[in-house]
Amino acid sequence: MQPAPASVRNWLIVVAAMIFFMIAIGALTRLTESGLSMVEWRPVTGWLPPLSDTAWQAELQKYLSSPQGRLINRGFSVAEFREIFWLEYVHRLWGRLIGIAFAFPLAWFWWRGKLTPHLKPRLLALLVLGGLQGALGWAMVASGLIDRPAVSHYRLAAHLLLAVALYAYTAWLILELGPQAVRRDDAITRRTATALIGLLFVVLTWGALMAGLRAGTAHSTFPTMSGHWIPPGLFELSPGWLNLFENGTTIQFVHRWLAKLLVLGVLVQAWRVRRPETMAAAAMAVLQLGLGIATILSGINVALATLHQVGAVLLLTTLIVVRHRAMPSRQRPVSAMVRE
Repeated sequence: MQPAPASVRNWLIVVAAMIFFMIAIGALTRLTESGLSMVEWRPVTGWLPPLSDTAWQAELQKYLSSPQGRLINRGFSVAEFREIFWLEYVHRLWGRLIGIAFAFPLAWFWWRGKLTPHLKPRLLALLVLGGLQGALGWAMVASGLIDRPAVSHYRLAAHLLLAVALYAYTAWLILELGPQAVRRDDAITRRTATALIGLLFVVLTWGALMAGLRAGTAHSTFPTMSGHWIPPGLFELSPGWLNLFENGTTIQFVHRWLAKLLVLGVLVQAWRVRRPETMAAAAMAVLQLGLGIATILSGINVALATLHQVGAVLLLTTLIVVRHRAMPSRQRPVSAMVRE
């Protein structure tokens, strides 16, 4: 079969790269406490920033009436406000640009007959989920504009996980539309990679919960947690299961040990299947573990914490490649989903 048109695959590569950078920008926005600086959601007209001193003063007054502005930054000047405003503004603007970069080429390829019925629903699903991601982002911000200067850590986790899932599915389509000669039927590796990807999403979930509760600074030592292998206070909330989702110490404990289990699993896979992609995954897992340890020891340094979140996405990418290359080759590659 003929390979997919390079333009379609290259378009998806650009979209995946944009989502990847969006995840990094989102981490910076969260870590610098910039996410609550814009207290309104105007998806159509909100792309334009304040352009005059009067407009900046008006935007600042809106912010100062929010919980974060009223309770934490009530003495902010316009200059100080701009420092947090611009990062959230770029975060939202980049989201709009991703939507444009996806929707308009999709319409073009559709109109030109480049997409088969098999591929169209997958791309439509990405478009719809991308729109929902924007709405979920605002729902997360809105949770911090009611009575406390912090967003819901549940909504933060959902927002991050959906972004990562969008990236992962786009990356999978890119692989499916590319060369298939490197694929080799290996059911065990395929199942192992699937399990590791699932475990990675679980680790990401508890990492996001930890970030949302600012629980990373509760215990800033390694390998113990403030000198304890099993820190006190793991089950101080009632009912007991609530500690898994509301107790910062418990969440950090779970995140740490699940992360170690994930790294061990990736290393075992690389030892068993000594292929370039499994070795790359193992190297990325070790690096990601190192970034996590450094982030904890630093007291949640912004640069290190951002790299740690980015590292999780890079690890996911390598595991997706491992999963894809362990699939059986086929007579009719999915690249045929795109018409010449």
